[in-house]
Amino acid sequence: MSIGKHDCDGDAGERTQISERPVFDATITPHRSLGRNGFRIVMMLVCLASIVSSIPFVVLGAWPVAGFFGLDILALFIAFKVNFNAARAFERIVVTPLEVLLRKVSQHGKEAIWRSNPAWTKLEREQDEDYGLMGLSLVSRGRSVSVAAALSPQEREGFADALGAALASARQGADFSAA
Repeated sequence: MSIGKHDCDGDAGERTQISERPVFDATITPHRSLGRNGFRIVMMLVCLASIVSSIPFVVLGAWPVAGFFGLDILALFIAFKVNFNAARAFERIVVTPLEVLLRKVSQHGKEAIWRSNPAWTKLEREQDEDYGLMGLSLVSRGRSVSVAAALSPQEREGFADALGAALASARQGADFSAA
């Protein structure tokens, strides 16, 4: 009798594991075309160009111009630093048969979590005939949250198709007979 009960508990455990298994799991990060090595190369070239350009001014006695070249380098460095800090933001979307979980983390580390049942969640698209898919939102029970804002319209379109298919699959539920 205890063996039969153990088998039933095992089946329930497998069902729980299957229902918690992600149907869709994606992390979206902002695109950055310049990596750390590229940044170093650009900054070295800008510093070299600034030094070479400021030498004639220093020789002619207009030495304050060299200081302005230095301020340009500092401004460029700060702009890159802000850009790299913004790249720390990300969105993670996980869809299981029981839950849609959206976790947004800002560049400052502030986290916002949105949860919903896939049966009540729909994907709304904001389409522009000239530019493509401009906005994408998850909507559930009157609550709406924007997703995939960091993607280009073409990337967002592919993402929307994959997420829509995952939501449809999650609504159908886990196939416990396959386990």
